[in-house]
Amino acid sequence: MTNQELEQQLRDSLNLDEVIVRNDGSHYNIIAVGACFDGLRSVKRQQLVYGPLTDAIADGSVHAVSIKTFTPAEWARDKKLLMLGQ
Repeated sequence: MTNQELEQQLRDSLNLDEVIVRNDGSHYNIIAVGACFDGLRSVKRQQLVYGPLTDAIADGSVHAVSIKTFTPAEWARDKKLLMLGQ
């Protein structure tokens, strides 16, 4: 699965404002930004992102996933700091 395919799948499934996907083989780092995360705890946010990835994880095309989620307000505040660390 390409980064672009994964980004599009997450955008379509969760109506996200922004998705950034980076990978090293079958290991993916995902940053997901959307209003759908507002008011949710970290575990619930990650469960939302894992949901659309279930088939790709089951067939082995996605082996490991690191997920960071943000509401639009959190992303506006934290974007610069997070991007500097990558």
